[in-house]
Amino acid sequence: METLVRVKQEWELVNDGEISVIGNSLLQPVLSEGRLAVLKVPLNNEEFRGFRLLECWNGSGAVNVYRYDTRALLMERATGNRSLLNMVASRQEAEANRIICAVVERLHGNPCSMLSGLVTLPEWFRSLEAAAGREGGVFDRGYAVARGLLDVPGEPVALHGDIHYGNVLDGGPRGWLAIDPKGLVGERGFDYANIFCNPDLTVAGSPERLSSQVRLVAGLAGISVQRLLRWVIAWAALMASWMLEDGADPVLPLTVGEIAGRELGDAAG
Repeated sequence: METLVRVKQEWELVNDGEISVIGNSLLQPVLSEGRLAVLKVPLNNEEFRGFRLLECWNGSGAVNVYRYDTRALLMERATGNRSLLNMVASRQEAEANRIICAVVERLHGNPCSMLSGLVTLPEWFRSLEAAAGREGGVFDRGYAVARGLLDVPGEPVALHGDIHYGNVLDGGPRGWLAIDPKGLVGERGFDYANIFCNPDLTVAGSPERLSSQVRLVAGLAGISVQRLLRWVIAWAALMASWMLEDGADPVLPLTVGEIAGRELGDAAG
């Protein structure tokens, strides 16, 4: 909290809403030189490369960065009133996924050349590698799928790393905009996998949902259904390994991974 107060004073920001804690960050709506903005102060040191990637994207498919340093990020405030989460809740999931795919395509096609300093996918999957050796079973199988993808990767691009319905916001006249990238580098198919572990178990745990939406997303992304399913399996196992580390129940990603595995068998047949 002290950092947030100090940054607001140094950057001459005016409070324009309440402070909230979302994930590992403090967020507050502010005014900066008359612009509607959001101040983000991370509670850990893992966000800085995401700040740099947002700046490199230069507002193309993502929110604009007004200012940042190692302590905080001042970014554009998305002011539209539409919500992808609400779309999914009102059974407009196909439209929500079309929007997400269009945003991800813009991010991956961005001329930003910042690949050095981003985390590679083999590094990102180390928790799954450890879980595979420790737990075996579904984690070992998930890591085998991940290794098959990582050993023969597609062309690397700057990856958002955490694409889901809450990280793509309505920017009003600017269109839909991504926030909160992790700052990874690797094959672009990875960025679509987290769609299928969201928004919750009720939606993500439906075999019919995964079967229909994986084909929609694969077609929009120009990726084979089989390869996208492998990324879903790998991502779900990685997410489960993180949840184990945090002492949480990994039922959601394990359920999605199981469904994707069955779907992959059907697609291969």
